[in-house]
Amino acid sequence: MKNKFIAYTLFSFLLIGISCTEKDTIPQDIEIQNFIWKAMNLNYLWLEEIPDLQDNRFKNQDELNAYLQGKTPENLFESLLYSGDRFSWITDDYIALENSFQGLSKTTGMRFGLVRTAADSDIIFGYVRYVLPNSSADLEGVQRGDIFYAVNNTPLTVANYYNLLFNENETITFDYADFSMANNQVILTPNSIHKTLVKEVLQENPIHTVAIKEIQGHKIGYLLYNQFASSFDTNLNQIFGQFKTENITDLVLDLRYNGGGSVNTAVILSSMITGQFTNELFASEEYNYKLQPFYEDHTKLYFTDKLTNGQAINSLQLNKLYVIVSGSSASASELVIQGLNPYIDVVLIGTKTVGKSVASVTLYDSDNYRREGANPNHTYAIQPIVLEIKNKLGQNNHTGLLPNILQGENFADLGELGNENETLFASAIDVILNTRRIQRTNKILPLIDDNQIKETKNNMYVTF
Repeated sequence: MKNKFIAYTLFSFLLIGISCTEKDTIPQDIEIQNFIWKAMNLNYLWLEEIPDLQDNRFKNQDELNAYLQGKTPENLFESLLYSGDRFSWITDDYIALENSFQGLSKTTGMRFGLVRTAADSDIIFGYVRYVLPNSSADLEGVQRGDIFYAVNNTPLTVANYYNLLFNENETITFDYADFSMANNQVILTPNSIHKTLVKEVLQENPIHTVAIKEIQGHKIGYLLYNQFASSFDTNLNQIFGQFKTENITDLVLDLRYNGGGSVNTAVILSSMITGQFTNELFASEEYNYKLQPFYEDHTKLYFTDKLTNGQAINSLQLNKLYVIVSGSSASASELVIQGLNPYIDVVLIGTKTVGKSVASVTLYDSDNYRREGANPNHTYAIQPIVLEIKNKLGQNNHTGLLPNILQGENFADLGELGNENETLFASAIDVILNTRRIQRTNKILPLIDDNQIKETKNNMYVTF
């Protein structure tokens, strides 16, 4: 990535001359807005689609200043987005953003999903997917599969769930219910259980569950991986070293709760799964018309045999992979699947994925939009989409990947993650063994993911 950073730095210097030569003419009350416009004018993938971002839109800095006056940073940023852009965002706290990329966030430790009681219903219930060790949720005995219907004695609806669940309050009380179904309708029966949890800053290890199962002559490795966080690449390599030592015959990669993360980590994970394609093309990046000529020699992503720190990768040399996915699987998760598709057989089990084949980058208020030298007067940063990624065959998918085996989670009995009888893992094992132990269903309730509510939802990012 070093050469790409050098190219970017030189190009940025050439194109942001107005901010360097006329910096003193920018009023302090719009310095954030000035940074946002110029960063988008250079980097945004859909630059050509936005009239207000064109180079000839303003004759000079004074005209740009007049345009920026009266606009908040957030309103300006939103006004510059392409209508089809679902994934760019702005933050007023880039330190928290940087932490989130490595699994650090303020949380109760309860990771949950939100589900409508019916496709056309405004009533929502929550179910606990998993609990972070040593968190408030863990200490209060919250368990996977717990069902809650209300927060602070207020039943959850489409209209109120965001304010109830994602506010700045330090504590939150979850009101539990018993779950059942009759005639394809969800029945929630409030019970006497209430869990009051405290939010605290925790780092989540994305390597949640690892298991090896010996079944009918197969040694099946299982990995529940919840975020492509580069700070855990070494830990991930150790897990694949264990799989390699144990001589697993099959691998089930569970990405059902993985909304994405580092592109580089996606390449590394794919190289661990295989190993026989080192230095072959994994994927290609495409930028806007300004950046593409400067990045042309650095837009190819190749399978590798080493981590970023030079450590040798533990590769499994697999020719077939089984991946568990859901409506929460996005970006880097989908990149692994699509990047591997031209090389090996990838079987998907679960529900349709998000459909995100574009990546963003964190841009700061500095001369080259990098963290070093960022304006000390504020902590705003933007995370715009800057590139599209395609696999070796020039393919990607904007509408979501459809599973080979359609299977949703069983809210009445989620089961233990990594247990061979858990619904989705059991379906994967069925495919491996060519058996059919469980009843599969197409009746999947619409689901809202707590990770999708965060500003870092479904993120796939690159670093230079």
